[in-house]
Amino acid sequence: MNTQLKSFILSTTGATDMQVVESIQTLWSGYGEMLRIELQNSTEKTVVVKHIQLDNQTSHPRGWNTDIGHQRKLKSYQVESYWYQNYSSTSKSRLPKCFGVEQSDKDIFIVLEDLDAAGYPLRKHQLNWHEFNACIEWLANFHASFLGAHPEGIWSIGTYWHLDTRPSELHALQDENLKKVAAAIDARLNNCRFKTLVHGDAKLANFCFSEDGRVAGVDFQYVGGGCGMKDLAYFVGSCLSESDCERLEDQILDSYFKYLQRALPEPNLELETEWRLLYRVAWADFHRFLKGWSPDHWKINSYSERITREVIERIK
Repeated sequence: MNTQLKSFILSTTGATDMQVVESIQTLWSGYGEMLRIELQNSTEKTVVVKHIQLDNQTSHPRGWNTDIGHQRKLKSYQVESYWYQNYSSTSKSRLPKCFGVEQSDKDIFIVLEDLDAAGYPLRKHQLNWHEFNACIEWLANFHASFLGAHPEGIWSIGTYWHLDTRPSELHALQDENLKKVAAAIDARLNNCRFKTLVHGDAKLANFCFSEDGRVAGVDFQYVGGGCGMKDLAYFVGSCLSESDCERLEDQILDSYFKYLQRALPEPNLELETEWRLLYRVAWADFHRFLKGWSPDHWKINSYSERITREVIERIK
């Protein structure tokens, strides 16, 4: 670690010395890594540094090695940096505090609170209802925090599968009926009356859990404007079986809107009516991306196919 970066970390944390104790993980497609830093004489015993290497285009895990993808990824890290500096502190949902961002032509360093040390050391691959419900509450509080916010410096339309940023995947889509209405599905979501900021990649892997069931969220590369149902549908599909997605659909929506209404300054039934109708539209929107990106993906199932056919018929 160079002297300038070390000086930056020490100055942002008030520490007198530091050392790298762990490489937590590499970033998607090899764009950098997450490091755990131990601090001396600071209120924080450790911090996590997200080191992004902007010129480090490597091999995509599923073969999508295009300049469009590379530029989208570069923008996503610029978005995340701006998000932490300008938006994150107003979130009602728990997420890591940002101590500072250092940027050069080739690198971005984001110095973040260590959520493990803050009491969120658990990562889950399966959830019970209490844990699942805690994530739904996190999403509802997040969306309530930014209802009506105008996205500046972040994605104007959030989520990593947004249609305008995925022309190659749309071209590869073999489902012609879905391809014909992809733009109309996208427009239904983008033109909704009530908009917020969406996390944009709210999968189970991006939630950290405490021993007593509390939840914190991470990874804000695709945060931007949109309908909150995009996050909810994507999260549900990331951690429930096909049968549970269908069986629990009404219960999930009821739970989400209970938390959302509670988090708003006053109840908004018009928002709830609009967004409930857009839940399946959001599901079909992600299904469109998935079928073009990875047609043999495990998330492509009969429930998603039925929902998507229903949405297509409604649009027609």
